[in-house]
Amino acid sequence: MAMLLLISTILIILPIVYYTIQSLLFRLRFKLPPGPRPLPIVGNLYDVKPVKFRCYAEWARTYGPIFSVYLDSKINVIVNSSELAKEVLKENDQMLADRHRNRATMSFSRGGQDLIWADYGPHYVKVRKVCNLELFSPKRLEALRPIREDEVSAMVEDIFNYSSDPDNRGKSILMRGYLGSVAFNNITRLTFGKRFVNSEGAMDDQGKDFKGIVSNGIKIGGKVFMAENIPWLRWLFAGENDILLKHEQRRDRLTKAIMAEHDLARKKTGGAQEHFIDALHTLQQKYDLSEDTIIGLLWDMITAGMDTTSISAEWAMAELVKNPRVQQKAQEELDRVIGTDRIMSETDFSKLPYLQSIAKEALRLHPPTPLMLPHKANSNVKLGGYDVPKGGIVHVNVWAIARDPAIWKDPEEFRPERFFEEDVDVKGHDYRLLPFGAGRRVCPGAQLAINLVTSMLGHLLHHFEWTPPAGIKPEEVDMTEAPGMVTYMKNPLQAVVTPRLPNNLYKRVPA
Repeated sequence: MAMLLLISTILIILPIVYYTIQSLLFRLRFKLPPGPRPLPIVGNLYDVKPVKFRCYAEWARTYGPIFSVYLDSKINVIVNSSELAKEVLKENDQMLADRHRNRATMSFSRGGQDLIWADYGPHYVKVRKVCNLELFSPKRLEALRPIREDEVSAMVEDIFNYSSDPDNRGKSILMRGYLGSVAFNNITRLTFGKRFVNSEGAMDDQGKDFKGIVSNGIKIGGKVFMAENIPWLRWLFAGENDILLKHEQRRDRLTKAIMAEHDLARKKTGGAQEHFIDALHTLQQKYDLSEDTIIGLLWDMITAGMDTTSISAEWAMAELVKNPRVQQKAQEELDRVIGTDRIMSETDFSKLPYLQSIAKEALRLHPPTPLMLPHKANSNVKLGGYDVPKGGIVHVNVWAIARDPAIWKDPEEFRPERFFEEDVDVKGHDYRLLPFGAGRRVCPGAQLAINLVTSMLGHLLHHFEWTPPAGIKPEEVDMTEAPGMVTYMKNPLQAVVTPRLPNNLYKRVPA
């Protein structure tokens, strides 16, 4: 018994001593950014509050716009200003273009064989070229426009049917379900050419499996794996490997089954469709893409495109319910440009600058990924006069930058008019507003996301008037964020809806 106690004590003390010495030597060698004092082994894990981007914005007021934290034994550098973001994403872009992958993202991406989690190098350059020139080209986005508009029209019809029922008069609706359906059906049709939900709203077995995989992936992505934080004790947490492996196998079975269906359909018809799964099959030989890369790219599009669009639209609608002045001004623009005898199309966007500004302002105040995905240094690099050692992880606090009073007038106010006062790019050229990132790792699907969010907002505002539930004033709409890598509203938006156009404009005509 005494021997067992001695061994246990040594196993606990030795790692603490090792990491304490390593940390001291690290700080002697490098001029690291300031930050809260870390504990041995666990670092600052217990100091970080659940809503990380708000926590980091608070710490920036204490330690400055650049500071360091240790999440277990890894140094993480957080930047909270547009000037430092420019250093990360432009001036030192190539040296900070690698990705830090934890065990979950390592599993999901097959060790970085996709786009999102690939390190910068020949593979990343090749796959990004596929996305920019082939998958997200203006020609393909235009070809897929009828799918997006069809799904938005289906949402409008569903909301109208609910609000027109006398039993529902004056009742509020839960917006997340409607917005989520648009995002879900749109992304499955774009990637797989399939609408898993039939005209009666029932989901087939394959759709249920798909939705379960997506939900499980989100759960795994937000899970804290103990073996991630205590690497030398991974043998005690073998069950965590099983969770990742089972998810990976389930995802691959579904994807390969759908790929086989498309292979069979192509043989019968002799031609490919515009959907991403067919496009990738056509491009496989041209770009020498492995099956792992094709599966990885498909799921990159699903995970990046499904949650973020519905999250952005929900936050925007919450702001419009909270700010009736903005809602009314947008509806006046829509009535003036579109009228009340037809419905809006994406081709109308250029004539609806205020609607576009609403989408921009929502992305400013509520970026769907408030902390940019982690960049990793592939060599020692200087940021803001401090050292980031090779292997260090850098996070850009997009949320904090977009609310910085030094660069934004009245930063907490939802005021789309600010984008008429000055031209601010939203796709990575202006470091004050970075919802889609910038530089080598900018999101290639940014325009697709902007189009869908703007379309959802335009249709919802043109077709309906939105007010808070009974007993709640506009200023009382709850704008609290939920923790997570992507930021949902903690309490889903509820609103009372009133149709404002002739009844014949609410009927969906399937694409």
